[in-house]
Amino acid sequence: MVAKMVYVFIGEDSFSKDIQIKRLKQEFLAKELEQFNLDTLYSKELTLKELQERFLCLPLKAKKRIIIIKDARGLKEEIKEFILKYVKKPNTEIILVLDIDRQDRKDEFINHISRFAKVYRFKETLPLDTFTLNRQIALKRPDYALRVLNKLLEEGERPERILGGLRYAWERETSSPLEMRRKLRLLLSCDIEIKTGKLKPPFALERLVINLCGLGKPFH
Repeated sequence: MVAKMVYVFIGEDSFSKDIQIKRLKQEFLAKELEQFNLDTLYSKELTLKELQERFLCLPLKAKKRIIIIKDARGLKEEIKEFILKYVKKPNTEIILVLDIDRQDRKDEFINHISRFAKVYRFKETLPLDTFTLNRQIALKRPDYALRVLNKLLEEGERPERILGGLRYAWERETSSPLEMRRKLRLLLSCDIEIKTGKLKPPFALERLVINLCGLGKPFH
């Protein structure tokens, strides 16, 4: 029972981590009350008093609350000491998730916590480029594809380069001629919407991604 109350996520693959967190939320939290039963905390900003207060909060119309601590290796020493004691006898109404990018084998804090926790190890983070975007589209995962797209735009990638990258990725695939024509038709439509000012580039690209993810899905 103890291991199920504390989790350690190790790795840089944020996509896979988000999937695992989503599973925890689906299992323990009602969607309409998620905001009241989920805390995401960041080690650099976190104080011992704040963490203790979060642990004292009771779940609202739910069996559990989930507390996620990002970059847990960067926690202050007094917080680490508190958590080391806490994991030996955790609150059964709290699910604690400690998220770290990588593990130092000599890190006594994480090594000790891992004895009382369920540990998930994730791969290195995926490269952020149009090939990653195309892979998420091919997997019919619009939520993750949109996240990659938005991250690319935030980092200054130009819309025309994103469109060109997608087309280049498709040319290297073995898609059927019909599927290729459908993709190119959507891409051309997006390009025209951007160039004519019909839609702002982010909106046009988001619509393109959603439409591409819908290709090949059965109609209901």
